[in-house]
Amino acid sequence: MKHMIACSVMLALAGCQPATTATSQTPQTHSSKQTMQIVYPETRKDDVVDTYFGHQVADPYRWLEDDLSDETAAWVKAQNKVTFDYLNQIPYREAIEKRLRTLMDYEKVTAPFTEGKYTYFYRNDGLQNQYVLYRQLNGGEPEVFLDPNTFSDDGTTSLAGISFSEDGSLAAYQISEGGSDWRKVIVLETDSGKALETPLQDVKFSDIAWLGNQGFYYSSYDKPEGSELSAKTDQHKVYFHKLGTPQSDDALIFGGTEAEKHRYVGAEVSEDNHYLLISASTSTSGNKLFLKDLSKPDSKLVTVLDNTDSDTYMLDSKGDTLYLVTNLNAPNKRLVKVQASNPTPDNWIDVIPETEHVLSVSTGAGYIFAQYMVDALDQVKQFDYDGKLVRDISLPGLGSVSGFEGKKNESTLYYSFTNYSTPATIFSFDAKSGESNVYRESNSPFESEQYTTEQVFYSSKDGTKVPMLITYKKGTELNGKNPTILYGYGGFNISITPHFSATNAAWLEMGGVYAVANIRGGGEYGKAWHKAGTQLHKQNVFDDFIAAAEYLNAEKYTSSDYLAIRGGSNGGLLVGACLTQRPDLFKVALPAVGVLDMLRYHTFTAGAGWAYDYGTSEQSEEMFKYLQGYSPVHNVNAGVRYPATLITTGDHDDRVVPAHSFKFAAELQAKQNGENPTLIRIETNAGHGAGTPTSKIIEQYADIFGFTLYNMGIESLPE
Repeated sequence: MKHMIACSVMLALAGCQPATTATSQTPQTHSSKQTMQIVYPETRKDDVVDTYFGHQVADPYRWLEDDLSDETAAWVKAQNKVTFDYLNQIPYREAIEKRLRTLMDYEKVTAPFTEGKYTYFYRNDGLQNQYVLYRQLNGGEPEVFLDPNTFSDDGTTSLAGISFSEDGSLAAYQISEGGSDWRKVIVLETDSGKALETPLQDVKFSDIAWLGNQGFYYSSYDKPEGSELSAKTDQHKVYFHKLGTPQSDDALIFGGTEAEKHRYVGAEVSEDNHYLLISASTSTSGNKLFLKDLSKPDSKLVTVLDNTDSDTYMLDSKGDTLYLVTNLNAPNKRLVKVQASNPTPDNWIDVIPETEHVLSVSTGAGYIFAQYMVDALDQVKQFDYDGKLVRDISLPGLGSVSGFEGKKNESTLYYSFTNYSTPATIFSFDAKSGESNVYRESNSPFESEQYTTEQVFYSSKDGTKVPMLITYKKGTELNGKNPTILYGYGGFNISITPHFSATNAAWLEMGGVYAVANIRGGGEYGKAWHKAGTQLHKQNVFDDFIAAAEYLNAEKYTSSDYLAIRGGSNGGLLVGACLTQRPDLFKVALPAVGVLDMLRYHTFTAGAGWAYDYGTSEQSEEMFKYLQGYSPVHNVNAGVRYPATLITTGDHDDRVVPAHSFKFAAELQAKQNGENPTLIRIETNAGHGAGTPTSKIIEQYADIFGFTLYNMGIESLPE
C-alpha cells in the first residue's frame, strides 16, 4: 500500500497565508496612494515570428525559454533583485512573517496507518521544513523512521511518497530534489532501516506497486535530450524492478512501442497480489485499462478498456471479482464489479450506481465507503461489498473529509474533517458499530469560533449557477472595503473543497475575506462540469471567475480597490486570463506557476498531455484562434492599466516551466500603463510547489500578502 503525505502545509498551490493576534478587524488604509520607484531590468526583444495556419505571431521573448543560458540566469537574478528590493520596503512585511510563523508553529500529526507489525504516522513539531515519518510497535514509544529534514541542508529535498510491501518488511520511498518531478527511489528493510541497494534514478509521475517481496512496478520516461527542466517527454513506460538487480536490468512491462505510446502510464497490484492492472492515458483525462493474472506467470495482458473515453481504475478485488470505479456512461461516477475472466464493460454490474452527486470511493475493514460531493461539500455513506447500504455517516459539520481507508483485517479506521476556518480534527471510526470518536484535535492557535463560512450561489455570464464559499471574521461589516482574496482553479476535473491552512487563517486574522469559487472546468459537479470548461468552452471558466468577483463587489464584501485574485498552475492561467480581460475589476493579481503561453505550452515537458483541457495551437485554425484569444502572454496590450501583479514561480519547475511566467512578466513590464508594479518573484531551487519547505512557505506568503495589502493602500495591520 502506498502512502502520500497529505498535509495542508505541503500543498503549496492550495493556498497558504499569514498569522496575527489582532483584535481590530479592519486594517488602516492610506489616505493617498503610496508608491515606490521601480526601474525594471531591460528585457531584450528578438524578431522571432511563428506562423500558424497562415497567421504570423511574434514571440520576442523566446530566448527566455532557454533555462540553460547565462543570459536567462542573469535576467532571473536582475528581476529578483528588483522584486525583493520592492518587497523589503513594505513596512509591515516582517510583521506578516511573524504572524505566519506564529500560526504555523504548532504540532501537526496525521492519522495513523498500519504496515506489517508497525503503526506509522507523519508529524511536524511546528516549523520543521518537512514532515517526519514516525512508527511505533504495539503502542510503544514512537521512533523516527524517515526524517526528510536530513535529506538536504536547506530542506528542499522532500519525501514524495512511500509504499510498503505486503508484509510491511520492505519499503520503497521516493525523494524529490528542489521540487523536481524527477524522483529517486530508495528501498529499505523496515526493521533495520538499512538501504538494500543503489537508489533507482529518473522515476517520474509514478506510484510504487509491490509484488510480494520480489520487487515492484514503477513508471518513467526516457531521460530527454537537452534540458531536464523543459525538454518534452512523450512516452511513459512501466517497468518491473526485481530487488537485488541493477536498474538497467529492469523489465519493460508496458510502453516502448508506437502501439503503446502514452504520456501517462501507471501500474497497480491488487491487495492479494493476484492481479496487475495497467492504466494508459494520452492526456490527463481518460484511460485505457489492461489486466494481467499474476498467478499465471505466462499470462498476457487482457484489454479491459480499449479507448480513453472514460476514467476507470481498480478499487479492490475479492477472489476473482474486480471492483472498478468508472465514469463510463456515468459522468458522476459509479462502482461496478466484474469477473476477471470477462472484464470488459458489457459484463460490468453496478454495485453503487451513479447518483446526482459526484462519487469517490475507498475501502477499509471489509467495507466500501462512498464519499459524495454535494455543492463542493462532503457526505459519506458506508456499504458492504454487495452494495447494500450499512449507514449514513454523521460528520461534524459542513466541510471536507479524507480517510476511511485501510486493510480488510482492520477494525478501526480514521478520517479527518476540516473546512476553511476549522483546523483538521482526526476521528477514529469503528467500522462495525459506526461510532466515531475524536482521536486527535488540532493544536492550532487559530480561534476558529470567531470566523464563519457561508456558501452562496451566483449567476455566471450565461446564467449558470456557480457555488462560492466565503469566509471572514464574524461581525465584519460588508462595506466594500474589506481586503479580499478570490481563489480559483477551474480545470482538469479537480474539485476545490474546503480545507484549513495556517496561511489562510492569517489572512482572515488580518481582517481579510477569503472566497473560493467552484467554477467550471473542475470536478465539483462531475464530468459535465469539467467538460464545460475545456477547449472551445474554456472561456466559461474565466466568465465564472469574473462573475464571482462582480458578485463580491455587488454584495459589498469588497470592491475593486480591495480585491485580489489568486490561483496556481491552471489557476495561474485563470488569473492571467482574467487580469488581461478585466483589468479594471481587480486591484491585485497573483498568478502562481501559471500556464501562460497557450500557443507553446504543449512543447515543454509533459505539457502535451494537457490538450484534453486546452486543445493545442496545432490542432486546427479554429483552436489556434481560440487559444490566441485568451492566452495571457498574447493579450497584454500597451497603454492598459493592469492591476498590481506579483507573478511567482520556481526556477526548477519542470511541470509548468518558468518560461511561461518569465515571458508574461516581460510583456507586462513593457506595456503596463501607470504606476502599478508588475513584478516576478522567482524562488530558487524550487519546483511546482509540492514539498516546499516550511521556511520558504513563510517567506513566500509574507511577500505575497505584504504586496497585496500594500497595493490595496493598507497603511497598517490590525492590532
